[in-house]
Amino acid sequence: MSGAAARRHTPRYRDPTAPVDARVGDLLARMTPREKVGQLNQRMYGWNAYRRTPDGGFELTGALYAETERFEGLGALYGLQRADAWSGVDHTSGPGAEDGAALADLVQSHVVERSRLGIPALFVEEVPHGLMALDGTVLPVNLAVGATWDPELYERAAAHAAAELRARGGHVALVSALDIARDPRWGRTEECFGEDPYLAARFTEAVVRGMQGEPGEYFAADKAPVVLKHFAGQGATVGGRNSAESELGLRELHEIHLPAARAGVRAGAAAVMAAYNEVDGMPCAGNRALLTGLLRERWGFEGLVMADGLAVDRLARITGDKVSAGALALDAGVDLSLWDEGFTHLEEALERGLVSEQTLDAAVARVLRLKFRLGLFDRRHAPTSPPTGGSEVSRALARAAVTLLRNDGVLPAAAAVSRIAVLGPQAATTAHQLGDYTASQCPGTGTAVLDALRTLAPPGVDIRYARGCALTGDDLSGIPEAVAASAASDLAVLVLGGSSARTPETEFDANGAARTAVSHLTCGEGADLAGLGLGRAQYALLDAVVATGTPTAVVLVQGRPHVVPDTAGALLTAWYPGPWGGEAIAEVLLGLREPVGRLPLSVPRSAAQLPVHYNHKDTEYGGYVDESAEPLYSFGQGLSYTTFAYGPPRLSGRGIEVGITNTGQRHGRSVAQLYLRRLRSPVWPRTLELCGFRAVDLAPGETRTVTFPAGAVPPGTVVEFRVAESARAALTAVPTQSFTAPDETPL
Repeated sequence: MSGAAARRHTPRYRDPTAPVDARVGDLLARMTPREKVGQLNQRMYGWNAYRRTPDGGFELTGALYAETERFEGLGALYGLQRADAWSGVDHTSGPGAEDGAALADLVQSHVVERSRLGIPALFVEEVPHGLMALDGTVLPVNLAVGATWDPELYERAAAHAAAELRARGGHVALVSALDIARDPRWGRTEECFGEDPYLAARFTEAVVRGMQGEPGEYFAADKAPVVLKHFAGQGATVGGRNSAESELGLRELHEIHLPAARAGVRAGAAAVMAAYNEVDGMPCAGNRALLTGLLRERWGFEGLVMADGLAVDRLARITGDKVSAGALALDAGVDLSLWDEGFTHLEEALERGLVSEQTLDAAVARVLRLKFRLGLFDRRHAPTSPPTGGSEVSRALARAAVTLLRNDGVLPAAAAVSRIAVLGPQAATTAHQLGDYTASQCPGTGTAVLDALRTLAPPGVDIRYARGCALTGDDLSGIPEAVAASAASDLAVLVLGGSSARTPETEFDANGAARTAVSHLTCGEGADLAGLGLGRAQYALLDAVVATGTPTAVVLVQGRPHVVPDTAGALLTAWYPGPWGGEAIAEVLLGLREPVGRLPLSVPRSAAQLPVHYNHKDTEYGGYVDESAEPLYSFGQGLSYTTFAYGPPRLSGRGIEVGITNTGQRHGRSVAQLYLRRLRSPVWPRTLELCGFRAVDLAPGETRTVTFPAGAVPPGTVVEFRVAESARAALTAVPTQSFTAPDETPL
């Protein structure tokens, strides 16, 4: 760093060796109300802060100059590295891995120069499934991560994503983790780890550990503070409609929608994001009972609360204007806005007595504390070199997510198969494997199912391809070609599904949600469905291919569970597996790898069944006259190319033990799931509650004993435990001996 640059970054505070809280207090005492308010605002879209120059460099824009002048600095900047259809940034205009850090330093130098006290900005980036930036590693979406039932693997992937973020000069990661998928019509179902609070809690802990590292006063150079979103109850909006109200009783909120957040807070999460939806009539961004009473006072959370995009301004419907809306959010517990106008008027709100100076100072202190912990005042960490191995991290998650749901012997492809027809709108593309919140990809990135099968199939196997139809619409003109290819083959692989891929033709709301979906868009933020069907032509293609009599395996690439009839011989889902998901799918089809994924949510027979999650209240309710009330596929379900037998579970001093045997002819992995069943409880119980899981790899004929430590059980509750391979199997599984819990200590 040059001498001039070093002077630009010299902080104007006292005693740099003091503890963080002391340094925060010293700086806060010297700030004006205007400077304080500036620290709580995150107004700009980062892509409006720069432009490319003819020589390939970057220059700052007048918009950034105006924003930093407004409050003599900048609290935070969102999406400096973001590149997608909404931002309009691509490889011709945005920063890549080679110059992202230089752009961040250019912006930061300007911010510090314009700040009287030399206060740097937080650079906040989307990291929903990998860093959302040009050349960033794209991971499978959260629903696919949940299907791995492997938090340790996800923790390693999260660590890689954090290292990429920091190498690009970014600081804070926005990570979807807290939403629980209770209605798969919701377009953001792909951002959920699943329908179960215990499963989501384990993955939330993993992302905090992976991204933030070991707890400490400062973050390491390759670690990033996490903003967990969305808090709380957003996965239960009415009708599966984005940002709608959530009609939740307090018990449902606490039992289903808060455990993941509680786990994240206990793991040390630096921040949470207040959701759009309301809880008991009050939107989360203005809900003091939620953000202060519960989160801060009861849970002891000391981190930052960020509002979701433009959520503060929405509160004007309650308060009457944006000044009082900002005051309501600040008093409720929001520390940092996102694009809102309301927080820009906090100085006026202070003068009018709508908020206290103590409340303002507490929020500013939390923002400053995070900046000190990141070492931004000291320039503790120069950006590191981008980490390597991103594609392998993505591949590992994709392989663990592929879930086999039905198989009558079609898979794996037999050695006698010499001709494979690869069909369907998802077969030859990677664009629809990626999910929402994905940066623009360089041409050639990733592998489609078709290409992977051509590469991995044994020599001499003839691979034929026909698209058949589009993802949506009624055009059936391509089906005859697909039928001909199928009829002339030994195996048909039919790759169907949906897409969250945004294009420049997509119309966006001010917060980035899709307003008018392009023709192929069936999932993602703003793309909610009334039903769970595929495009009509996809069903026609499925019927026509199955009618040829050729053994058929259906592969679903999707961001939510779509309804597909059980007419094909095999069915597997890979969710949105990321750019390298085609390889993971092909490996399972050919038997090169075992299918090891398990469902993170129940798959309904139709949208008319909803809600259909496994952990409903244990009530003797009836079925439907016109359809079964049971899901088509159960939470936790997934087949292997071998079979397993579970012995009776038993209580021991170490917890709950069960013997598992591989009774088939191939090596395989079983995910043993421990379910709690309350036989007598102070409140009406749920049918089952997941409370543990263990993956066990077994050779043919091998038996191993798996031990689960049993968690705390409320006193006076009569319980039993069941171990099985799915929630449905647990209903008929042999239980442990029932007992009455004497206290809240672990068994």
